[in-house]
Amino acid sequence: MTRKMRQTKNLGRVIRCSRINRPKTGYNDKRRGQLTVEKSPEDYWQANDHPRWNQSVYFNFYDPAQRIGCFIRVGILENLGETNSWFVFFRDGKPLFNRTNMNLPYTATRLGLGDGLEVAGMRLRSIEPLSKAHITFDERDFKVDLTWDAILPMQDAIHLSDAGAEDAFAKEIAHIHMEGTCGVTGTITLADGETIAIDGKGFRDIAVGPRNWDFLRHYRLAWPIFDNGLSIVSTHGISTNGDDAYIKMVGKGGKWIGVTAIEDRNIYEADGMTLKGMDWRVTDADGDVHAFTARRLYCWTFPLDTFALTEHMMEYTLADGTKGYGLGECGFRFPWAGNGED
Repeated sequence: MTRKMRQTKNLGRVIRCSRINRPKTGYNDKRRGQLTVEKSPEDYWQANDHPRWNQSVYFNFYDPAQRIGCFIRVGILENLGETNSWFVFFRDGKPLFNRTNMNLPYTATRLGLGDGLEVAGMRLRSIEPLSKAHITFDERDFKVDLTWDAILPMQDAIHLSDAGAEDAFAKEIAHIHMEGTCGVTGTITLADGETIAIDGKGFRDIAVGPRNWDFLRHYRLAWPIFDNGLSIVSTHGISTNGDDAYIKMVGKGGKWIGVTAIEDRNIYEADGMTLKGMDWRVTDADGDVHAFTARRLYCWTFPLDTFALTEHMMEYTLADGTKGYGLGECGFRFPWAGNGED
């Protein structure tokens, strides 16, 4: 693929595509499905001229034995001079602790630099690049000491989805969007002194590029991690001009492979935004069809001005009865532009 390149003022090179500005990531096509990068997305990437240039990190987990899970995210919007963060924990389908800050001052800290990323009482650090990360929080009412350790390697799903530069996700949501599955261990301590040992599984992601929610009318996402080792990244977006866009890959046999088809049906509660269930079919590049349903364990809503995300932890079930857990996410544009089913 031919690219026009120029040298940035510092911090490495940036590819200048004909239509979008996309960071160089040094893919090796002979190892399709495996990602090598010249520069880690955990480090600082200089913003281009997109007003909503973003670097973000995301972590979740669910421990079915403790019935506890979380959603953690930090988004850094350099050109807007802003940072936003989520720090949401739940148990037995009810909130356990919530600190959500959607308009904080800009931070120059990053996950992979120095002492890590420090935002709103959280400290997030890369222990092993793109493989192991540590998150701590230590305040009077709630304490966390958790480690995300890779099960499947992080892979740029935008690259593996191979939809082209004009794809809505690649153009306006992220130039790089890396996902990986992890074992999550550590402790949570509550205000009454109860300490809870965590041994669960979850996803993490790292994104570099624009994060322009106003480019999407709606999207829905399924990220299950099944007990048989199968993991799925399946995201279907509808742009404001009505085009479909996908981020998609399947993890099996210790690696990520592509996806050829997604059939997605969400079942909503009466509010039209909260998931009640899911009924999806994902066909991978090997021709295997993964049909699954899901039911909601927990939901929390994150406001983004003219857009909102409903973040769900779901219990997933494959057609053969195999269970799994993971994220089910939906995004909605305001004024109301639909949920993909209405």
